[in-house]
Formats: sequence, structure tokens, C-alpha cells
Amino acid sequence: EAQLVESGGGLVQAGGSLRLTCTTSGFTLENYAIAWFRQAPGKEREGVGCIDNEHDETLYADSVKGRFTISSDDAPRKNTVYLQMNNLRPEDTAIYYCAADRLYPRTGPYHMNLDIQTYDIWGQGTQVSVSS
Repeated sequence: EAQLVESGGGLVQAGGSLRLTCTTSGFTLENYAIAWFRQAPGKEREGVGCIDNEHDETLYADSVKGRFTISSDDAPRKNTVYLQMNNLRPEDTAIYYCAADRLYPRTGPYHMNLDIQTYDIWGQGTQVSVSS
């Protein structure tokens, strides 16, 4: 069974950093794109960024460009995706989720995107709180 488990959330002051971890199991990570989403109280879930694990390409939302970085581990059978968050702001406070989308089968190149409907495997989320 394919599973995603997020960890690493917590409380941090504005300007601080956190690293979130998405641990995957039950599937081959290189055949999937992994995205990070977040949902603040009273707001819709929004995409933060994603990584194509076959080509190691990334895509970020404008609100986090230059502050957040997504990467995968380098192990031969990698199963972990990270979200490094620097220079955190109070508006980054949210529950953060990782989600997976299968790269295959497909015709043509994979189009990276932050559309919630694209991703069909989700973790349970981890809380990130940023104080001012």
C-alpha cells in the first residue's frame, strides 16, 4: 500500500527555518512526482512546490520562491522528500501535506503542476506555526 508520512513541523519564530520530511513507502519514488501543499485555517489548500523525481526538476509557487527548497534523498533506493523552509513568515503558518502523482503511464513529457486534482496519494499533514 502506498503511503506518505510527513514529519518535522513545529513552532518557529519569523525569520527561522524548518525542514519537513515526507517519508514514502509502497512505491518507487523515482516513478512519482511529489508535491507539498499547505492549508491555513479558513483557507483553501494551496500548492507550495513539487519535484519530478525521475528528472530531479522542481517547481515552486511564487509565494515561496527563493525561501523554500524541495529535494529528495540520494540513497540508491530513495524514499524521502524534503521541504527546506527558510526565512519563514507568519503567513506560512499552515498544515503542510505531501502528495504523490504517478509519472507513468503518460504520453509526452510530464507537466509539473500544483493542481490538487493531479495528486491522488496524500499524507496526514504536519503543523507549521510561525510566530511574529
